[in-house]
Amino acid sequence: MDDRLHRAAWGTEPGMWPLPAASTVRGRWNRAVALGGQGRYLAASAELDAAVMSGPVPPSLRSQMHSTRASWIRQMGAHGAAARVDGTAIAAVGLDERRSPLGETGDDPAVVRARADALVGLAADALGVGRFGTADALLARCEHMMARDGHKDVLWRQHLRLGWVRAELAMFSGRGPDAVRYALDARGRADEIDSLRHTVKTDLVLAAAYSSVGDLSRSGDGAQRVLDACEVHGLLPLRWAAAMLWSGVGGGAPARSVARECEMELARRGGRFTAV
Repeated sequence: MDDRLHRAAWGTEPGMWPLPAASTVRGRWNRAVALGGQGRYLAASAELDAAVMSGPVPPSLRSQMHSTRASWIRQMGAHGAAARVDGTAIAAVGLDERRSPLGETGDDPAVVRARADALVGLAADALGVGRFGTADALLARCEHMMARDGHKDVLWRQHLRLGWVRAELAMFSGRGPDAVRYALDARGRADEIDSLRHTVKTDLVLAAAYSSVGDLSRSGDGAQRVLDACEVHGLLPLRWAAAMLWSGVGGGAPARSVARECEMELARRGGRFTAV
């Protein structure tokens, strides 16, 4: 069952529904990730709570659970609240790479992954409230840490997320060509992975990057392709984001209609948009 949950969270079946029950703590985290990707936030949060209560959780996994929860909060627009949860994520493993969390070594791939997830999450939180310098510094620290690490093959998601936020920071900083460059680099990485959800998110970032250089036609076409993929694979949060992008680059009433439909369904699943 946990193999199926892994495919739903990180592989080729992100829209799997209903999801099987989890038999391990990591399986519960995978189930929560899959639920969150489908926009089932209340169920996803309950799954994380159950994971913490079901047995001992290594610091690295506990950290990644916090990072996962922060990502849902950030998706709903509450960047300040997300930053507090991401802060808890980094506290679980620490920033000092010479020191190790209890029961794990500092260069353990799981610890490196957790640190990178928390740093990129904090950078996205800072970007969301206009603290561009802080976001850049956090991304630079993450890049430096991952460049020194020898586990590049198991850091695919962290490299991809770093590319997304690099592209978003460039967009908001008025550096459109840099945004496209970062997004295209992430797109190249996405060709090498199995996770449909991460591939679709990368396509969305690229479509947004094109809008930042005034290529509204390519941006709109990309947003519509993401919409189609999200409908097929049950990725409701990304479907909403794609509809919002499409609306912003000329999608008009059809785009706004899809966005409202997504917002209503997300609200039924526990997602409430809030001011920063």
